[in-house]
Amino acid sequence: MSELLNVSNLTKVYRIGSLIGGIKLTAVENASFDVNKGEVFTLAGESGCGKTTVAKIILGFEEPTSGEIHYLGNRIDVLKDKERKKLFKHIQAVFQNPFTTFNPLRKVDSYFYELLRNFGIAQDLSEMKRIISETLEVVGISYNEFVDKYPNEFSGGQLQRISIARSLLTRPELLVADEPVSMVDASLRMSIVNLFGELVEKFGISILYITHDLMTAYYLGGKIAIMFRGNILEMGSTKQVLTEPKHPYTKLLIESIPQPNPRKAWNSRIKLSDLEEVEYKASGCKFAGRCPFVMDICKKEKPPYFEVEGTLVKCFLYK
Repeated sequence: MSELLNVSNLTKVYRIGSLIGGIKLTAVENASFDVNKGEVFTLAGESGCGKTTVAKIILGFEEPTSGEIHYLGNRIDVLKDKERKKLFKHIQAVFQNPFTTFNPLRKVDSYFYELLRNFGIAQDLSEMKRIISETLEVVGISYNEFVDKYPNEFSGGQLQRISIARSLLTRPELLVADEPVSMVDASLRMSIVNLFGELVEKFGISILYITHDLMTAYYLGGKIAIMFRGNILEMGSTKQVLTEPKHPYTKLLIESIPQPNPRKAWNSRIKLSDLEEVEYKASGCKFAGRCPFVMDICKKEKPPYFEVEGTLVKCFLYK
């Protein structure tokens, strides 16, 4: 597989509170990973671990404090608005809640025609209709059941499929999917996950899949990075990481899968519990305060990565 997206030493620092009495929060700390063509790469972890911040920076909604992002060898984190707009033809997003993706007072099909016009993809109305019909067919929605309707006329599952279809209109190489099944009924989640699998297998699309749901991550396969307090603690084959976890946090995460928190949306204000603040500000390993295998060095130094059976693990246990 050839490399599509490269994230190198990505760091994002926020200031929480006032300029005088506030604290600095390193939401993402030196995160590095690659997404290859035709591959699923999952960023997994609890709410607030930094995975969505990574997605926001890739999509240009946030600027990194340091680090670089390259797409097909070209640096994209420094692009201006006009250049980034062109990039959106190749990188598209699928968000958590489809009902916030579409304006409830606007017909859904208008978004599709507008997108095709903005990117100059179709020459006339009949070609637009053909492209829309073919794209909807990929996600299992017919044009007739879609056209001339408002968002509230669809179920959550239907609207998420329509949201995915909208992202496919530009024939992107990469989809950034942020918790795309967490707001969908449990009975419909696997149908969305299966759809992502088909997009990879049939069309060679790469997917950056962001989730707390390790079951869907395992089902999709590919590669996975487990995040905690802004750090990637373990990274490797999804199957290997989730069946033979090396890092103590990964083991804990598998034993107690956290539930999604809809209040922590993309634009929500960052608030920290006392425990989170202590862990984010820790000078050594962020997980040291809860780790059953903690050593003195864990509290003083940041662990490097060790390669263990093909998996990268950020833990002194493997020194």
